[in-house]
Amino acid sequence: MPAARPSLPASKLTDARQRILVVDDDADMLRLLSLRLNAAGYAVTTATSAEAALAQFEAERPQLVISDVRLPGRDGLALFDDIRARHPAMPVILLTAHGTIPDAVEATARGVFTYLTKPYDARELMDKISQALALAAPASAPAPQADEGWRAEIVSRSSRMADLLADARMVAQSDASVMLLGESGTGKELLARAIHRASPRSGQPFVAVNCSAIPEALLESELFGHVKGAFTDAVSNHKGLFQAAEGGTLLLDEIGDMPPALQVKLLRVLQERAVRPVGSSQSIAVDVRILSATHRDLEAAMAAGQFREDLYYRLNVVTLSLPSLAERREDIALLANHLLSTLARKYGKRLSGFSPEALKALGAAPWPGNVRQLYNVVEQVCALSTTPLIPLSLVQRALRIPAVQVLSLAEARQRFEREYLVGLLKMTDGNAADAARLAQRNRTEFYRLLQKHALTPGHFKAEDGTSPPVAPERHE
Repeated sequence: MPAARPSLPASKLTDARQRILVVDDDADMLRLLSLRLNAAGYAVTTATSAEAALAQFEAERPQLVISDVRLPGRDGLALFDDIRARHPAMPVILLTAHGTIPDAVEATARGVFTYLTKPYDARELMDKISQALALAAPASAPAPQADEGWRAEIVSRSSRMADLLADARMVAQSDASVMLLGESGTGKELLARAIHRASPRSGQPFVAVNCSAIPEALLESELFGHVKGAFTDAVSNHKGLFQAAEGGTLLLDEIGDMPPALQVKLLRVLQERAVRPVGSSQSIAVDVRILSATHRDLEAAMAAGQFREDLYYRLNVVTLSLPSLAERREDIALLANHLLSTLARKYGKRLSGFSPEALKALGAAPWPGNVRQLYNVVEQVCALSTTPLIPLSLVQRALRIPAVQVLSLAEARQRFEREYLVGLLKMTDGNAADAARLAQRNRTEFYRLLQKHALTPGHFKAEDGTSPPVAPERHE
């Protein structure tokens, strides 16, 4: 058996490129795949057997393994078992030929990242490689540079968030009012704090108030303050949040839920730059920058008469829109690992990360609650985990999805039809005519079915040259 050979000089493998170990005993396939991965910017090491692959694995420590299922000696499934036993979080992609599909499906259930059938689609393979490497991201985000401390709490690698943060950094230098738009849980308050830290007001207070969480009767007093005796429980003078934020920044969160009567008073404060505490006849000057946030469609609220147009334009000098978590899926693995690291310290646990299949489940979830929901899910699995590596079952439990895969009717029919055809071809030793007769279909129609499922009869011929018995043709 030829020894494993690196496709790049060893010195090249010390660079910053992501490393992939490719295992296949077909020299032509190995060469083609190596060339394609090298061209895509990856550092590639190759091996022609499972034994050679394990030696290369320990020497190079790749970030991803791609292996054919059929290898001389120990097969790709055995190689996967060995890798999984030593490094549970290592993603493995299997390449399979027809006839090994059931094994590959079983392997996927056991933790293989994915499998592709030869001949594979090059674009699909590159997409799967990107996904696997993203899921194998480090457990924590890189430390921010010195000039990025203002956004240290915001963990992201997505281009959309990078553009948003660039706009936020720019607008932070001015005193313009900013409206932050986005679904609940997308991190509007985190972005508001980042804007404050990047602004000239960073040395002064940052104060946030949720306008929907305070009863209408108390919200005016909370915002503007009150004097002693202004109402029954006003036993002393009270400074409002505008005064508490003097010289700094005030975030009016969920501004879309502010009662109409209070909207009028807020508009007056913004125009006059002064607040009048409840029960007082005197106004007090305030110097506060206003940021506001909402998940509501304020233009629709204005059209319905629920939000004042003049207040809207006073607050909405600059608009920043936060994407939902589903719109920045490349950040899910990074965020999950970052949160796990943070929460592990909180719970005093030694956790090494998520299993590949657990990260796949996180990456595929819909996330209606966005980053806030992700935090809750990670906190739950952190609290309940009894092993260093978070398993798929805990993530499924936290996401409230069934542990058993539920197929749609169309998917179930497709799967049954394919398995039925595979069974017929195995039974008839790859004889399509006999298989068509057993299925009670004419040969042309049967070949169409085989083509639909990418099945080649020749791949099912018995290796010993003998043919199994075929049931006699049935006549109705």
